[in-house]
Amino acid sequence: MVIVRFEDVEAEKQALGWLAGRFSFKTWSNGDLMLHERVLPYLARQGIPFKVQGPATYERFAPAIRNPDPAVV
Repeated sequence: MVIVRFEDVEAEKQALGWLAGRFSFKTWSNGDLMLHERVLPYLARQGIPFKVQGPATYERFAPAIRNPDPAVV
């Protein structure tokens, strides 16, 4: 899995529209998109400009575990 970023909002919208239903991915509000590295050639063939930020870390895979504050007694 790798993290990619798109050059502008239009490229991101185009990529998300093309990826939906074809490949699994996860996106964040900061513009990062995590997908399998085997998808990169498909994005390139579609003419969608992107930059690879690097491999996805474990922290990106695992959902955030929230530790609620203790109840006030």
